[in-house]
Amino acid sequence: MSEATDAPTPAETPEAAETANPHAEIVRKLASAMLRTAVWPGVATVTIGAIVATVLLGVPGLIGALVGGVVAFASSLLTIWLMRFTGGMNPHFVMVAALGGYIGKMIVLLVVMTLLGGIDAIHRESLAFTMLATVMVWAGAEVVAFKRTKIPTIVPGN
Repeated sequence: MSEATDAPTPAETPEAAETANPHAEIVRKLASAMLRTAVWPGVATVTIGAIVATVLLGVPGLIGALVGGVVAFASSLLTIWLMRFTGGMNPHFVMVAALGGYIGKMIVLLVVMTLLGGIDAIHRESLAFTMLATVMVWAGAEVVAFKRTKIPTIVPGN
C-alpha cells in the first residue's frame, strides 16, 4: 500500500497479481483440462472394478472396490485442487507444494489402507486393485489432457 493513501496499489490486489502472473492462468487451465479428461475414465474404472469384485467376491468385494474407488478419486481430486491453489504462487513454492502433496497423499493412502485392512466387510484386494487401477487410469488421462492442451510448458519471462 502506498503511504499517502490506504488504498492498495493495482499491483497489490489479488486480481492484479493474477493478471500479472501468466503462469497461474496456464496452470488453472491445465487443471481444468485434466479434471474434464480424467473424471469419466475414473468413473468407468471404479464401475468396472465394482462389477468384477462383486461377481468374484460378492458384497465384501463390492464394498472394497467402492471404498478403493472413493479413496483414489479423493486422492486425484486433491492433486487438481493443489494445482489450482498453488497455480498463482512462485514456481519454486509450487514445486515444494507438489512434492509435499505427493508425500502427504502417500501417507494418507498408507494410513487408510492400514486402517481399512482389518475390517471384515471390506475385501482388501478389491480395495487395493480398484484404487490402483483408478489412480493409474486417472494419471493416464491427465497425461492425455496435458498433451491435448495447447499451452506453453515454459512461460518466457518467469
